[in-house]
Amino acid sequence: MAHVLVAGAAGFLASHLVDRLLSDGHTVVGIDNFITGNAANLAHLNQEPRFEFIEADACKPLVIPGRFEQVYHLASPASPIDYLELPFETLYVGSDGTRNLLERALADNARFLITSTSEVYGDPTVHPQHEGYWGNVNPIGPRSVYDEAKRYSEALTMAFHRYKKLQTRISRLFNTYGPRMRFNDGRVIPAFCTQALRGDELTIQGDGSQTRSYCYVSDTVDGLVRLMASDLSEPCNLGNPYELSVLELAKVIRDRVGSSSEITFRPLPKDDPKRRKPDCSRAKRELNWEPKVAFEDGIAKTLDYFKTVI
Repeated sequence: MAHVLVAGAAGFLASHLVDRLLSDGHTVVGIDNFITGNAANLAHLNQEPRFEFIEADACKPLVIPGRFEQVYHLASPASPIDYLELPFETLYVGSDGTRNLLERALADNARFLITSTSEVYGDPTVHPQHEGYWGNVNPIGPRSVYDEAKRYSEALTMAFHRYKKLQTRISRLFNTYGPRMRFNDGRVIPAFCTQALRGDELTIQGDGSQTRSYCYVSDTVDGLVRLMASDLSEPCNLGNPYELSVLELAKVIRDRVGSSSEITFRPLPKDDPKRRKPDCSRAKRELNWEPKVAFEDGIAKTLDYFKTVI
């Protein structure tokens, strides 16, 4: 079994990854600086002997004892509210944080995996998006602090792979959702779940025709674990090709809750992607991976969680 370092461990997705790694028998050290992470996401592991948490900032030199066989880099603000309120933190963790974790993986001769994002495709002109598409990104727009941080982190990861022979993996994630999301993080699923459960208006940015593809957290985690274990050094999409408009999503959540909430519309933010759907043929071919959790089941579990926290 491996000794694993998980950066951003108190975040929504990373905390589920920690659970999976422990379930698989590994020992795990998690680090987080709590800029967007939540200690409650890891509270159930307080008595777990194979898990250690260290409050640390990946952007600063990492003084962590031991040697790791695997390093997962999930440290980054990951929602529009976060990276617009934390522009420098987002840029720095994509640059300085990525370099520090790559250097640690190199020193330990560990495998390294970074969670990149479908945002590297920008507002795509190719649909669905495949890994060979270079994207349509505004490099100085309001979303660029996140888009370009992730694009740079991918470039740095590939440089370590090509020139320092580090075993690296790059995942591009498409709208992961599920329990432990922050209800006020600005992403549409927690926003709509919270609004519907409270009987508030469901607020849509734009006319709601823009689409997204939502992947339940256990499927994303399984993809990350499979990717880490693979020999694939090229970027790999991990997402659910089930495509849904934002307006359809709002109606599905409202109806499932049984809410009488009105749907209201606000201006669409600059550079907001119009369509988003992954081509997951590489993941299926190279990892034998495809999502298993139907959207109806995933959203039911997510709503059950939000009922307990709002």
